[in-house]
Amino acid sequence: MTPVLLSLSALLAASAWTAPAAGAAPQSVPAGWDKVDAAELAGITGNSAARKAPLADVSAQAEEPELLAMQSLRNDRFVSTEKTYPAPDTGVLRARTAQYTGSWEGFAFEFDEATSTYALKSLANDRYVAVEKNFTGDAKNELRARSTSVGGWERFVLYHHEDLDRWALQSTLNGMFVTMENNYTGSLQYALRARSTEIAGWQEFNLYTLEP
Repeated sequence: MTPVLLSLSALLAASAWTAPAAGAAPQSVPAGWDKVDAAELAGITGNSAARKAPLADVSAQAEEPELLAMQSLRNDRFVSTEKTYPAPDTGVLRARTAQYTGSWEGFAFEFDEATSTYALKSLANDRYVAVEKNFTGDAKNELRARSTSVGGWERFVLYHHEDLDRWALQSTLNGMFVTMENNYTGSLQYALRARSTEIAGWQEFNLYTLEP
């Protein structure tokens, strides 16, 4: 495999974070968790002690992407895009891979200065990750890489706990933190959903940069 290196040059010019979008239910953030602006993210992931993973060549997917891999702290698995799932779950995100094998586990984090939020673009299908607020049952608020453009459904705030070196994502659509559904069974086992009012293990992730 030919590994690639995460580029954070686009993040360095970004400004500070703002609160979730109007209309989203604000959630209290536990002590120790802080919003991360782009310069801080670059500093953390660029540190020599930061987690790094050699990954498959994805240069054909995007030109110099800002790439990150997400690993659930609950089950130690990497988040993948299920691009071959049938509708309505096509592109659902699941923490189900023991190691990073290629673009299915890769995401480009695109910063937007106007909203001071990130959009996550899957390298598996070149689609943006949306929160499915209108879904019902076990699929309500699931994360799916299915959008060709970015709106309120595709925006996230990033949090970091410096002492634990762990990360959390908060949807600006509903103000909820992204959770890995470890107790689900079937096709949605380990699915990611924006449904928690707190950060308590199920909502914690490692972020990996890509090293040559």
